[in-house]
Amino acid sequence: MNAPELPSIAARFSTHQVDNQAPPLAPYDAWATDLPLREAVQREGGGWAEADIAAYGTIVGGELMQLGFTANENKPKFKPFDRYGNRIDEVEFHPAYHRIMQLGIQHGVPNYAWRHADKAGAHVARMAISYLHNQADQGTSCPLTMTYACVPALRHQPSLAKEWLPRVISNAYDQRFIPAAEKAGVTIGMGMTEKQGGSDVRSNTTRAYPVAARGPGELYELVGHKWFFSAPMCDAFLVLAQTDGGMSCFLLPRFDEDGSRNAIRIQRLKDKLGDWSNASSEVEFQGATARMVDEEGRGVATILEMVALTRQDCMIGSSSLMRQALVQAIHHARHRKAFGKYLVEQPLMQNVLADLAIESEAHTALTARVSRAVDASARDSQKNSSEAAFARIATAVGKYWVCKRAPAFVNEAQECLGGAGYVEESNLPRLYRQAPLNSIWEGSGNIQCLDVLRALTREPASRDAFFAELDTAKGGHPALDAEVIRLQHELSADNADRGTLESRSRFLVERMALTLQAAILVRAGDRRVADTFCESRLGGAHGLAFGTLAAGVPLPYLIDRAFT
Repeated sequence: MNAPELPSIAARFSTHQVDNQAPPLAPYDAWATDLPLREAVQREGGGWAEADIAAYGTIVGGELMQLGFTANENKPKFKPFDRYGNRIDEVEFHPAYHRIMQLGIQHGVPNYAWRHADKAGAHVARMAISYLHNQADQGTSCPLTMTYACVPALRHQPSLAKEWLPRVISNAYDQRFIPAAEKAGVTIGMGMTEKQGGSDVRSNTTRAYPVAARGPGELYELVGHKWFFSAPMCDAFLVLAQTDGGMSCFLLPRFDEDGSRNAIRIQRLKDKLGDWSNASSEVEFQGATARMVDEEGRGVATILEMVALTRQDCMIGSSSLMRQALVQAIHHARHRKAFGKYLVEQPLMQNVLADLAIESEAHTALTARVSRAVDASARDSQKNSSEAAFARIATAVGKYWVCKRAPAFVNEAQECLGGAGYVEESNLPRLYRQAPLNSIWEGSGNIQCLDVLRALTREPASRDAFFAELDTAKGGHPALDAEVIRLQHELSADNADRGTLESRSRFLVERMALTLQAAILVRAGDRRVADTFCESRLGGAHGLAFGTLAAGVPLPYLIDRAFT
């Protein structure tokens, strides 16, 4: 009897075929597949820029996604000395980082709003470009944001604005470590935090000494330190330092005006939880030269104009982070089968994905609405319009809530992928590490809530603008109307509990954010989206976890709308 013919050795070691995994997502069009973003940009006045935004969407979903992986796998390296022992204080970045920066600046992440300042909605259009960029890489968004946000502060000093702003709003990127005067485009960083101060910047100890004359635009020498000095290879930094006249703001370049290296000594790079493609540092100023921006003693007020825009960008960063996590979850669920059906067809997974989708759309809608207010405020030289007043309070409300929601959101998206979502080959671990950053950076949650209370009590125009915005959606949903009434009572002068507002301010700001998001979604006009949000977030038809939407919600519709 003949023995059965055995398969080849190679065949015997071929133990399986991969037939139940999602295909690679990239390349994909990050703009064309994002209906909520496209609608928000159109609704808030940035639709005229669609061609420019769309051009970046294909790059973000293709080349930029891969560059993001590479840049984060190759962290920046601190080079304190050259091979001969000379102090150089340089930071070396992988070429992928520089390519991301080049693409971001070329397509307008830091400059689009300023280059199109004559058009209403320019900041909304720029918001969309930044929203796309951040999905591929979050670290480069730090220097790009600060470069964008420095413009209002520099405008307080005409001599510096004339010299620096043409390079700040340029679409050229020059990675070379050379004086800014030799470049067509520059990037700007900032340094406020010191070891003993944190958010209390008035306790900073860094001192500024006049080289000759005192006052705006004059040259000073800075002696002290910064505990967080963001993006240390930027061409210049806005920093705070004490003078005889009080806390003042300065523009500190990397190079002295004679072309020599400025006395900025990098002590070390921060070993951060996330944000790996970007460098953050601790520095000392050993007589570093800088020019005063605005009046002496007005440093906090001056740099807060930059901070207001970075807060907006924290909202953009967190909402776009959640968007990318949602995209990864839906893409996986559409291609992965379990128990005989695709995950996206499973009722409970549908509930989770739809819940994430409605959350993501609400954050995107709020971010776009705040960007419209910022846009109008930028055109109001006196900052006294209703939109400027709305921007003042809504930016703090949004910064608190949008950023606070990101970690739990990304974790839920990871769970949709199971173990694969915990592995670095997916980008969800990177998104998860990144998720807490924006709620911490530039004023943590408590700072934002106290700022909201400050605006409510000291700036009646901000309170009026907030409720005027809610009034645009009056009658849109009973749960929304009821929540508006509760908020009005909560903030009324005769409320017996007003004395405890500070200790309860997190809950108050949370309700303000949810009510504002609901009003924006009602005004947007998609009843299935607005009703689901109002009933789940305001009406009590929702649990504490994602995936707890009530029966009757159009789950497949919300999922398909989220990622077309």
